[in-house]
Amino acid sequence: MIDNHNLAELVAKAASDKKARDIIIMDLLGISPVTDSFVICSANSTTQVQAIADNIVEQMEEQGIRLLRKEGYREARWVLLDYGSCVAHIFVEDDRVFYNLERLWSDAKQMSYQG
Repeated sequence: MIDNHNLAELVAKAASDKKARDIIIMDLLGISPVTDSFVICSANSTTQVQAIADNIVEQMEEQGIRLLRKEGYREARWVLLDYGSCVAHIFVEDDRVFYNLERLWSDAKQMSYQG
């Protein structure tokens, strides 16, 4: 069984493999009733957002980790991938700046993922 920290690392690595930028892992344990962590990253284009999302889904499936929900894929400006204890947010840069989840969840411990 993969624990939450390892799941967030796997998601971050899958994003990094497709050249996601500014990857942040946020520890929401005890802060959010919905999930234990966020992985937030940026992409240069909607095409890259989809490529990153596709790679995360593929890599998680290979680990036997089931995707619970996917939102925003068609527009691909902000794709959300819900794995229960970990939620990935893949943004085009402008939308990431606009929504600023890092500020919204500023109580959470944040770790930059270097790959």
